[in-house]
Amino acid sequence: MTKDSGAFRTIGELSKELNIKPHILRYWEDQFGMLQPLKRAGSRRHYRPEDVEMVRTINRLLNEDGYTIKGARKFLASRNKQAAAPAAPEVSAPLAGTSSNENPSSKNDHGVLIRELKLVRDQLSNALSQA
Repeated sequence: MTKDSGAFRTIGELSKELNIKPHILRYWEDQFGMLQPLKRAGSRRHYRPEDVEMVRTINRLLNEDGYTIKGARKFLASRNKQAAAPAAPEVSAPLAGTSSNENPSSKNDHGVLIRELKLVRDQLSNALSQA
């Protein structure tokens, strides 16, 4: 019997579902401040759907994409910052030091994308050199 996608999961259920040992999930709670499952009586953890998605993302970053914990933290923080930022209003005049078609906030977004692309390039290069 599988639970509905919107149901809360205990640490044991999440551990079995994602094939991640419970002590790893508890460790990730310490390392990633944004991962905060509900704790009920006796400190029993109950993971909400958004917590489950966060664990899936952390697992993918660490175990598939090759991020370090520090790198995954930075990636998630930048992603959360972008998602939380309200849409910037159109600027009629360029700010000092920028060209007329360059938005200062998009410059930061480009930096994140460039770093991610360079990481993918390096991973592909390493894989090709080992093949």
